[in-house]
Amino acid sequence: MKVITTINELQQELEKHRVLNKKIALVPTMGYLHEGHMTLAKAARQENDLVVMSDFVNPTQFGPNEDFESYPRDLDRDEKIATEVGVDYLFAPTVDEMYPDDGGIRIEAGPASKILCGATRPGHFNGVLQVVSKLFHIVQPTNAYFGQKDAQQLALIQLMVRDYNFPVTICSVPIVREEDGLAKSSRNVFLTDAEREQAPVIQQALQQAKADFLKHHDKEQAIQIAITMIENQTSGHVDYLELRSYPNLQEIHPETNQFLLATAVYFSNVRLIDNILFSNEEIR
Repeated sequence: MKVITTINELQQELEKHRVLNKKIALVPTMGYLHEGHMTLAKAARQENDLVVMSDFVNPTQFGPNEDFESYPRDLDRDEKIATEVGVDYLFAPTVDEMYPDDGGIRIEAGPASKILCGATRPGHFNGVLQVVSKLFHIVQPTNAYFGQKDAQQLALIQLMVRDYNFPVTICSVPIVREEDGLAKSSRNVFLTDAEREQAPVIQQALQQAKADFLKHHDKEQAIQIAITMIENQTSGHVDYLELRSYPNLQEIHPETNQFLLATAVYFSNVRLIDNILFSNEEIR
């Protein structure tokens, strides 16, 4: 594996493979790699000739109350992990390399960025789409890999690619879960022992709500079932629990076929997110 820190060097390297019609995968990350990133990289490795992983803490997606400077960084550790999972190029640019100039042009992620997790993080998804679009132009990948766990981010990237004709296929990788169903996350270590025992209820509640909705098609009833289950069976507090169309993230209507059921739950020292993607086809 080769670590590259400049855009020009990466593009020169990739051009050698592009002229040979190699399938190039991009796995965007902010570094400090964990099992979720490894799952993305392994999927990319299986389906492509070449894997590029970006390792860049993007300042434009941090809000005024979010500490960009304290975000964990360990490039040496990331390099070892990326090598183990078969990454060919680890792209680790500086902020100045990615943002040498500022002409004032901004990406507006739109109304779908102001709900769910975006409701408390104004401007966050504008910054996400900004850096992802830059990476798409720099790498020009055949396929780009994102985790379903960050479903709102995934949806917005899919919308950008669809609406602005980016020549890349977005590959969604399912949520990696513990044996008891809890979505794997580096944040899980902040749960107390009692909270860790309770946390799998989040996924159970979403599944119960999904089953109720597919049976009765009553959105409010399904949502209330899940909220009640979480707040009665855990010490957590529901930040939001919503059922939206996917990937547009709009209010559902009788013709909606693809759904996102998503939640965020606060425990004493951590906020956990989880979701389910499903379709009306599942009852036919």
